[in-house]
Amino acid sequence: MEFVQPIRSKEKIEEIKSVLKENGTRDLLLFSMGINTGLRISDLLKLKVIAVRGKSHVEIKEQKTGKVKRFPILGNLQSMLEEYTRNKDLSEYLFKSRNGENKPITRVQAYMILNKACRKCGIQDRIGMHSLRKTFSYHHYKQFHDVAILQYLLNHSSPSITLRYIGITDDNVERTLQQFEL
Repeated sequence: MEFVQPIRSKEKIEEIKSVLKENGTRDLLLFSMGINTGLRISDLLKLKVIAVRGKSHVEIKEQKTGKVKRFPILGNLQSMLEEYTRNKDLSEYLFKSRNGENKPITRVQAYMILNKACRKCGIQDRIGMHSLRKTFSYHHYKQFHDVAILQYLLNHSSPSITLRYIGITDDNVERTLQQFEL
């Protein structure tokens, strides 16, 4: 099994946002929700307008764990959601397929959207839909250096799993090896 990587560069994140904005607000919102909430793609794609419109927090039952997760919608994400959902029916999927039916885009469609944008921005790392969750995790850790909180947010069983998950272990090992010489 190949592991996907987080997007470590904030500059690349902004580039990806610019590329996705060209495709329309839906694709940009999907990316922004993923990197700002840490939700799995399966949970993101199930969201309906009613879950987010006018809300300061979103509460979902995670598909994988069955646990209830509650998280705030803050800043730019809140304004994006307000604008995006303004004229949408409450029963619509947030990331509705453009085929005319009220169905969400598929995980494969979401992957193709993200992969195309990342390649256009010159990202060569292994990128997949889980990269959104890993990007959230990586930058949350870099900003707060609190593995316990991140472990809780991700529902991981140990700090070592969380550090390995976000690639901090790999980064730290590589940095020490680059500085090591006998």
